[in-house]
Amino acid sequence: MRIYLVGYMGCGKSTIGRKVADMLEITFIDLDKYIEERYFKTVPAIFAEEGEKRFREKERVSLHEVSQFEDIVVGTGGGAPCFFDNMEVMNKNGVTVYIAPDTVVLANRLIKSRTVRPLIVGKSREELISFINDALQKRAPFYEKSKIIIRGENNLDPQLVIDKINMLNANDSDAI
Repeated sequence: MRIYLVGYMGCGKSTIGRKVADMLEITFIDLDKYIEERYFKTVPAIFAEEGEKRFREKERVSLHEVSQFEDIVVGTGGGAPCFFDNMEVMNKNGVTVYIAPDTVVLANRLIKSRTVRPLIVGKSREELISFINDALQKRAPFYEKSKIIIRGENNLDPQLVIDKINMLNANDSDAI
């Protein structure tokens, strides 16, 4: 089983991914952490030293690598589904789940986040909401290719994610 969690930064991919992996007794992989360990640099350092294009190439290679692993939940970076054939690779190799909270929920989470996120440093709450809305307009066509979409406040319920995956799998096996 391979489960890929996609969505905008702050949507809870890592939080829910760890919980789902624990409940299913499988491994959680944070794709950004995997990249940092593989290339011996932080993601911000790769961006700063090599640029976004090179980072996205490394991200693609890393996604292809983890897509060979069995029994994993992968928390992708927010931009990962939007480049190359990444969304197709994830859909072909497992179940994709788009975690889609409301923009205001995302902004509130990002403002409170202890993680330094270079793209949003120094933005007011209103600027952040506008920034998120603009980004989601561009990214939604990729995110919406997910096999499962979980919108709203309940999107951090690991049992809800597991139930939706089980329903999808049951429907797929009925069609075979």
